[in-house]
Amino acid sequence: MIPLLPIALINTYWFALPLILAISLVYAASRHEEWPRILRHAARLFVMITGILVLATAILLAINTQV
Repeated sequence: MIPLLPIALINTYWFALPLILAISLVYAASRHEEWPRILRHAARLFVMITGILVLATAILLAINTQV
């Protein structure tokens, strides 16, 4: 039997990274045909989405701790 405790200790935010990567690659591939352009666009989009999520989390954390 596989112990479930180590799985329960994984922070759910780590699951967002592969999801953001997959979304970025699919979106970039729908816009471009050449692999170098797809990868560049996907990397930019990955950084933008991750940055927005980190910023939103920081703002919500700041609001929550001031209450």
